[in-house]
Formats: sequence, structure tokens, C-alpha cells
Amino acid sequence: MIEKRSCPRIERKVPLKLSDSDEYDLLTETSNISASGAYFPINKPLALMTKYDIIILVPITKNKIKSIKKINCCGVVVRIIKSNDDNKYPYRAAIYFCDMKDSDRKSIKSYINVHKQ
Repeated sequence: MIEKRSCPRIERKVPLKLSDSDEYDLLTETSNISASGAYFPINKPLALMTKYDIIILVPITKNKIKSIKKINCCGVVVRIIKSNDDNKYPYRAAIYFCDMKDSDRKSIKSYINVHKQ
């Protein structure tokens, strides 16, 4: 199968926090992530095209030292799916990262390159 996405995607659990303008926070982990977006389980439906402030905690290793890179960006919900296989997180959402610093996007790409199969 030919990959059509502009950014490679890997199935990895990375902590993710979404905040809206009403100071409502949603905490989850990604099911998969790329430099352009993420797909994750969530406990409530999110409105399509809604913009959220996002914090992503990406594990990195530099010079054999492990640490966490905190990435702040905005994202827009581009897909929401009702799932019947998980009672705790009955929805799956896809979000497109926007307003992300180039250096942060590069950190995600590096993480993906290290962990891709």
C-alpha cells in the first residue's frame, strides 16, 4: 500500500491534553501520531472544526539521556467517530496540528523516525 500522507504516522501512546476557551481540559493518549496530527480515544464527542490548545509530551533521547519534550500548539478537530469497543473512551478523534513551531514539529518527526518500524 502506498502512503499518501505527507507526514508518516506511527502507532504510539503519547500523553496529550486538550484545552478549550472555557478552561475545560481533556486528558488522553494518542493512538497514533504524526508531525501533522494525532488520533486518540476520548470520553466525549468533540465538535468538528473546533480549535483546541494542545500540550503533547513527547519522550526524547538526546546523547543517551531520556527526557520529555513539552510541545504547545493548537489543533483543529477534523474527525470524530463513535466506537462501541471501549466504555471508558467511546469516541475516537483526529486532530490536525496548527500553529506549531517548526522546532516542535521537527521533534515529533525525530520521535517518529526513531520508533517507526
